[in-house]
Parts: sequence; structure tokens; C-alpha cells
Amino acid sequence: MTKQNVVVTEDCTSCTGKVRVAASKSELFLPAMTEPLAALGGRHIAICQKQLLKSLETGGGGARASAWVDSARSSSPTQIKSTASPPETEEQSSWTLRYPISALEIFEHIISASKGKQIVMFLDYDGTLSPIVDDPDQAFMSKDMREAVRDVAAYFPTAIVSGRCRDKVYNFVRLAELYYAGSHGMDIKGPSKRRKWNKGNQAVIFQAATEFLPMIDEVCKTLLKKTSSIPGAKVENNKFCLSVHFRCVEEKRWAALTEQVKMVLSAYPKLKLTRGRKVLEIRPTIKWDKGKALEFLLESLGYANSSNVLPIYIGDDQTDEDAFKVLRDRGQGFGILVSRVAKETSATYSLQEPFEARFSIQIKMHACTNFVFDLS
Repeated sequence: MTKQNVVVTEDCTSCTGKVRVAASKSELFLPAMTEPLAALGGRHIAICQKQLLKSLETGGGGARASAWVDSARSSSPTQIKSTASPPETEEQSSWTLRYPISALEIFEHIISASKGKQIVMFLDYDGTLSPIVDDPDQAFMSKDMREAVRDVAAYFPTAIVSGRCRDKVYNFVRLAELYYAGSHGMDIKGPSKRRKWNKGNQAVIFQAATEFLPMIDEVCKTLLKKTSSIPGAKVENNKFCLSVHFRCVEEKRWAALTEQVKMVLSAYPKLKLTRGRKVLEIRPTIKWDKGKALEFLLESLGYANSSNVLPIYIGDDQTDEDAFKVLRDRGQGFGILVSRVAKETSATYSLQEPFEARFSIQIKMHACTNFVFDLS
């Protein structure tokens, strides 16, 4: 039996009737809920990060700095090193009752929604395929995770969408059969290893902001000098964007580091500042993000206007919300948030840790390959 385009068959007897998935609106109804999950996705369970960042950029005084620090602390927990599932806290328990349900708990219904669809997988890297670590250069994925991604890419078009430089992500993952979208989707390259689902597009290359490269290099050099007095700060050049990591910076210096970055950027109005998990992201002000990259890749694969595709995006950070929103607006596919703290999200489902993401990828592949048929 050859592994060709995998489409889940039309009939499915796994649905119990207790849960209804409305694929056109990505709404999930449970007996214990009075609202669709799509409506719950916008509820503010934790501090709204967008509002905090806006106040940081426009306000002044200690209140905004304190609020920003509180948000950074709550949204960027210390990474648990163990591969065992951590005990659920009261906050997590409350969150899972009201916020996106675990993708593992509802897996059968994800499979049910994929009947007759071509699955396309989109995966963030840091915090999703690899753990969050103190040194971003040491964010290696496990052997088991690499095997899981390799297996799923054998059946489904699969893309890594990361804020990292594309070449750096490729060096971490080392799988030639994937699409790689680096710099928050501004630098995209197709697979160099052909798969049946490539449809001849393995040479797809797209770069959204080449005119910004000299400016990015210039700002990087300035930031390296300006932040050198703050121990633990690390400036990473991701080609089309910059990351200023503060995971190893003392908490009392976080606000000062942010002010240094803002001061540098004040001379570059064509660049914008956003924040992720203990990282400040500097990007061009063009209308391009991970959501746009997702749409571009679907178009490159021939699925731009198809009703027979099921995009699944798994990510953990604020920048992944752009992709979650695209899927929600399309009414097609699922966004899955990897997080063990409550946060505002447009994702449909959730997972708590990278090891859960690996398990989810594996069971999706194994369940769906039960429907593989010989097309040769």
C-alpha cells in the first residue's frame, strides 16, 4: 500500500452524538455548556496582553511597567523539565472548564470533522515542538518529536511556522520534506524532499520584506550595544525580524530593557514592537504575519478556495494568534493552543505542553492512516 493523499472516509461511526462539530463555523457544543466554544475563545480569563502592550507603548509611569511585568510573569511560566504531565493547578482546572477544551479529550471529534478532508498541518517551533529553554540556541526538539513530525509529513502537507530565522529552524528540525516559514512567515521555502502531496510545488520560495533587511541589520547592531549593560539580555537576528530575549534577565530589569528597545525603535517608524513568552519581537510594519503565511501556503498547495481541506495549526505564543484568527474567520480547520496558563486566545482547542503536542501529532497520524487507501 502506498502512502498518497490521505483523506478520511465519508462515513464515521465514532461520533457519540454528545458533541456536535459545526465545521462551517468551528463551533463545538457540549451538554454542560450554554455557549459555543467559538464564543468562549474571546473571553478574558487572564490579563489581556494586547491591552497591556498598548498601555506600555503609549502610557507612562510605574503602573504600566508593573502591569507589563505581571503579564510577562503570568504568560511565561518557568519551563517544567520533566516529560511527565505536571499536576493541574486550580487556575488550570478553572480554565479548562471555560476555555478551549483539550485536543486530546476531543480527538475523536476532530477526526469526525475531517471526514472527506485533506489535513494540512502547521506547527510552531519554540514551546510547541521544543521546550522553552533559557538559551534559545539550545531549543532542541526531542528524537521522538522529530519522528512524530516526520511521520505526519509522510501523509499530510506539513509546515513549520516560526519567528526564528528559517535556516535556524531548519537546522533544529532537519527534515527536508517540510515547508519552512521563518521570521513569522516572512521567509518561506518549500520541501526539498518530494512527497506525493507536493503537487510540484516543492520549490516554493517567498520573502515578504527584503527591503527591510538593511534596516533590520542596523537595528540589531544598535540593540546589541544598548542592551549589553543588562545581564542576560540576548538579541537574536532572525533575518526579517529581531528577537530580544529576557528569560535570563532579572525581573526587576524587564521594564528597563523594554524602554531601551523602545528608545532604539523610536528612530525606526517602519518597525513595530510586539511581545511573546519572555521575548520582545521587532518586525516590519507590513501586513504580514503567521496567519498570512498560513493562507499563502494553503494557496501554494492549491487549497485557497477548497472546502475539502482541514488546516490544523498548533502554537503556543501570541504571534500564533494571527493564524488561529485566520482559521476562525475562515470557519475551517482548528487552532490548538499549547499553554498551561490561562490566556486570551482564538484557538479552538488546547494542549498543555510540547509532549502533549507530540502525542497529539502521533495519534492524529495513526488514527487517520487507518483510512489510507491505495491510489496507485
